Amino acid sequence: MSINRKTARAALAFSASALALTLAGAAFAQEATPAPASDEVDAVVVTGFRASLQSAMNIKRNSSGVVDAIKAEDIAQFPDLNLAESLQRIPGVSISRINGEGRQITVRGLGSDYTRVRINGMEAISTTGGTANSGGTNRGRGFDFNVFASDLFSSIAVRKTASADVEEGSLGATVDLDISRAFDSRKPQLVLSAGASYNDLAGKTTPRLSALASRTFFDGKLGVLISAAYEERQLKEEGANITRWSTGGSNGGFNTASTIPGYTIAQINETDTAKAIFAPRIPAYVSYDIKNKRTGLAGSLQFKPDANTEINFDALYAYLAGVRKEAQLQAIGLSRATTGKPQTIIRDGVVEKGNLVYARMDNVDMRTQSAYDELNTEFKQFTLSGKRHFGDRLLIGALAGYADSTFTQPVSTIVTFDRANTANYVYDFRGGGAPKIDLGFDPTNPANWSATNGTSEVRIRPTFVENQFSTAKIYGEWEASQNLKIKAGIDWRKFEYDSYGLYRTSETVSQTLTPAELASVSTVFSGFGKGLGMPAGNATAWLVPDIDKYNALLNIYSNTGIYALTGTNNSSARGQYGAVEEQDTGAYVQADFRFQAFGLPFRGDAGVRRVHTEQESAGYAAVGGVVQRVDVKRDYDMTLPSFNLAADVTDTFVARLSAAKTIARPGIGSLSPGGDVSVQGSNRNYSSGNPYLNPTQSKNIDVSLEWYPASGTMFAAGFFYKKIDTFVATLAESRVYNTLGLPDSLIAGTTATPDMVFNVSRPVNTEGGNLKGFELNLQQPFTFLSGWMSHFGVIANYTYVASKLNYPTTTTAGGPVIVEDLIGLSKNAANATLYYETPKWSVRGSLAYRGGYLTAVPAADNNLVATTKSTLNVDMQASWNIRENLKLSVEGVNLTDEFNAQYVGYSNRLNVYTHSGRQFIVGLRYNF
Repeated sequence: MSINRKTARAALAFSASALALTLAGAAFAQEATPAPASDEVDAVVVTGFRASLQSAMNIKRNSSGVVDAIKAEDIAQFPDLNLAESLQRIPGVSISRINGEGRQITVRGLGSDYTRVRINGMEAISTTGGTANSGGTNRGRGFDFNVFASDLFSSIAVRKTASADVEEGSLGATVDLDISRAFDSRKPQLVLSAGASYNDLAGKTTPRLSALASRTFFDGKLGVLISAAYEERQLKEEGANITRWSTGGSNGGFNTASTIPGYTIAQINETDTAKAIFAPRIPAYVSYDIKNKRTGLAGSLQFKPDANTEINFDALYAYLAGVRKEAQLQAIGLSRATTGKPQTIIRDGVVEKGNLVYARMDNVDMRTQSAYDELNTEFKQFTLSGKRHFGDRLLIGALAGYADSTFTQPVSTIVTFDRANTANYVYDFRGGGAPKIDLGFDPTNPANWSATNGTSEVRIRPTFVENQFSTAKIYGEWEASQNLKIKAGIDWRKFEYDSYGLYRTSETVSQTLTPAELASVSTVFSGFGKGLGMPAGNATAWLVPDIDKYNALLNIYSNTGIYALTGTNNSSARGQYGAVEEQDTGAYVQADFRFQAFGLPFRGDAGVRRVHTEQESAGYAAVGGVVQRVDVKRDYDMTLPSFNLAADVTDTFVARLSAAKTIARPGIGSLSPGGDVSVQGSNRNYSSGNPYLNPTQSKNIDVSLEWYPASGTMFAAGFFYKKIDTFVATLAESRVYNTLGLPDSLIAGTTATPDMVFNVSRPVNTEGGNLKGFELNLQQPFTFLSGWMSHFGVIANYTYVASKLNYPTTTTAGGPVIVEDLIGLSKNAANATLYYETPKWSVRGSLAYRGGYLTAVPAADNNLVATTKSTLNVDMQASWNIRENLKLSVEGVNLTDEFNAQYVGYSNRLNVYTHSGRQFIVGLRYNF
């Protein structure tokens, strides 16, 4: 599925004509202009934080487009222990976290699906799993940075503007990660480091180890570098988990005997969202106990047989092995139809802003559950690249590579105990933060719980996701003159995605346990609520199923009988299946030029990229009331021009202008033609893909003004505007199952019935909108001061982004829309670092602020929006050079124990309120 010769010739002809004026002016009119220094940035051996800042500043200053970078402080020593947390120091970059650690990035308001990541010049995707509150399993194009140890990398570059010689696929930025190589420092290197990590909420200390060895041979013609890193982390995440709010009349409404002062039963059970009272669906407290082991290996082999030839082979391997245990106590009945909510009687309540924020109830069904998950990610990448100079003017290069990221969740188990018709149950959200929940019974007593066939659940849901990338490209560069370089190339990329899962036929079919049996397979979970700020009287301990003991009694992992697992012949498991293959073949031509006009030296590039995409996707869908595998093929072409111009207005002032058309392809999980019916407790969902989604397209303008008044000093302001011509939005609505045209067999064996309301979602192309904003960036060492004050310095940046899009609420043409910000966009984001550095000491403290942002529009259960509250993270790092080659370091992450607070609706109905504690790291590093 490669691009044909006619297409290639047409692209080259179009490119040549489009750039004619630029080429002529640079090649002839400016031939006599003295050539400024080269754009190429020499390798910098950095030996401290201030030096790494200077090295990164050189990259930014000498680039034609808008590029920000981070360089290692020393070999095998990145500024932060997590790559995403380093990236958040860059203007316009914000991060999302999982269990307190950076996972994905947002660039200028555009989420991870709009950002490409390249490792050693090759595109890659890294995927992990997580709780529903932290994004769940990654089935999109986003890159999960928490897979990798930062010690394996030497630099990160964030390209915020496009150029034709960089492959398409990003609206936000292209992020380049590079591992260390032997030729970075030609002297022999051996670096060893050891340390320990402590989480104050988990109260556990875990080890960290890394090593790097590098050497050149044969008079510097051959270079070999090998590095390794190993880390264990144990932490907890605890708090409230409400699973959204819904109208009082949903799921059959409350019992007609219910009463709230000032409201009739009709008002209590209203379903019209404009008039309805919203109540919490599943008030709950949850604790996650998480253990991770992260292993990383990197290797580089470089061969330079002569001054004109260089060959590089790079390999990267990472394995993230995680175990997550969960204990949750919830009022499951408030979201159950038939035997749950319709039996619940509200005895008293308080309504504020249309929300039932306090209630005292009878006949509330309760649930306690344990979960055990094993979550493993294996990443491997191999890249071979080479380039050769033919004379002084011609360079030919090539790259080929393969990357694979496989996420496996071989064990994913939930076991529940239940309690029907609890009396005198009370919840209260009026205090802010963690809600008050008074259960009205002793939750630690086994006699107060039951395990009943048809009600209690045993869920066993192993899941598997694999992403593979294959890449090949060849390119050439011809230096036509001192002021003009012509670049051209052809590249091919193949992306393959496979996802599948296994389920039990019926998760509510299980053995009914006697009181003695239940007591024997249970344990008391205790110690809940440290640092949570819970109201007095909340439970800090409750009975939970002991999954190991439960399995020993009932052999639930036997894969036989009622515990047999099935795949695509199971209605629930079918939704986990999806396969996508995408091949992109591109050709580009670009001119890098220099000229002088108006008495000023200009430099830049102009080019065009032509790309052909062939896409195949498969999934299971209902066709004519019958579920069957559906395969869809399509292809499309894109022409993407780009232009970057930089003017050196003075020796210290640079002005830039960039313009480009860019695209971001739809999320991989969205392209499946299949649908997924999911019933998990009282959460009922039907989601389907859309294989005919068009890429998101954007026309972009960037202006940047940068002042470099002294060494290490920078003041910069950047302005950006994106006209998003089309956008992929998720259409979400609440529908009764029997109106979806799906067979009832899909929900057979679940707790759902055809008359129940499901959350229905499907991705669709919308009309798009505009995104605009600005960035302010300051970097100032205090070298202008005298004495000890001269060792201080500051880095600070601020980003403002604004965007409004129309989100459809129905498939009906001309139906109502919600006008809101782009999902994932924080209007305000800021970072600041104050540092102090001498040859002996280095200390720095950092603040990272991210404004609140939307996570869903519209949200499930008739909530118009779902949001995440703003965060302010405080980190600290300090190091002491005990000897020239021995360093002691201390680091504190999330020192204020920032909470993850999520809401639904415009009246801020609390949905999630969790925290994961502070992380402290101590380490020793020895450089031989």
